[in-house]
Amino acid sequence: MRSLKVISLLMDYPSAELFEVRQDLIEEIRADGALPEGQRAPLIELIDQLCTTDLLDAQDSYVGLFDRGRSLSLLLFEHVHGESRDRGQAMVDLMAVYEDNGFQIDARELPDYIPLFLEYLSKRPVEEVQHWLSDVSHILALLEARLEQRKSLYSVLFTALIDISGVEVEREELSEKVASETPDHTPEALDKIWEEEMVRFTEPAAQDCGSDAITQRRRELEQVQPLHINPIVDQYVPTGTSGS
Repeated sequence: MRSLKVISLLMDYPSAELFEVRQDLIEEIRADGALPEGQRAPLIELIDQLCTTDLLDAQDSYVGLFDRGRSLSLLLFEHVHGESRDRGQAMVDLMAVYEDNGFQIDARELPDYIPLFLEYLSKRPVEEVQHWLSDVSHILALLEARLEQRKSLYSVLFTALIDISGVEVEREELSEKVASETPDHTPEALDKIWEEEMVRFTEPAAQDCGSDAITQRRRELEQVQPLHINPIVDQYVPTGTSGS
C-alpha cells in the first residue's frame, strides 16, 4: 500500500524536504485504491495543514507530542513491554521478520519505530498489512484516543491505520479510559521525573537503564533514521535524524 509510505513520513519528524513534496504526497493518497475512501480527505487535510505550517512551529509541536513523556511514544513495544527484557526479544523477532523478507534497515534503527514499521508494511500484500495492523490495533487505537484528547490532527494517521486493519474499536470506552489517565507530558509531570532522577547518587544498574522517560525517549528517537520516500518522489532525500 503506497499510502502507508506517506503515513509513515507524516508521522516522522517534520523536515523541509517533506514540506517540499506536499503535492506529491497528496497525489499518492488520491491514487491508492486500497486506502478506505473515507480516509482520503482527512489525510489530505493533514498534509495541507502540516506542510503549510512554519517548519520550526511544526517541529516544536511534534516534539511536544511525541518527545515528552511515554504516553505517545512511537515505539510499539514500549506500550506492550515497557523496559522489560521481553521488549528486547520482541525487537529481535521483528528484526528477523524484516530480514527474512529482504527489508534492510540501518543497525542503529529501532525496528518497532512505527514509521519504520509502516515503511516495511508498504512493501507487503494488503492481506498481510491488515494482519499486522490488526495485531497492533489496540496500540494504534490508544494513540489515536490520546491524540484526539490533545486535539491533534496527527490522530487522523492512526484513524486511517485502524480503518485499513478492519478492526472495530470501542472508541467511546477508550476515550473514557484515556480521560482518566494522569498526564505525563505536563510541566509538573516532567519536573517529577527529574526530581526522581536527582535522588540517584550512583550509576544506575543495567536493569534500571531507561528509567528516565525523557532521556530514554530522546536516545531512542535519535537512533531512528528518517525514511526515504523513493520512488514516490525521487528528489526526496532526508538528512539528519528523527527528533533531532
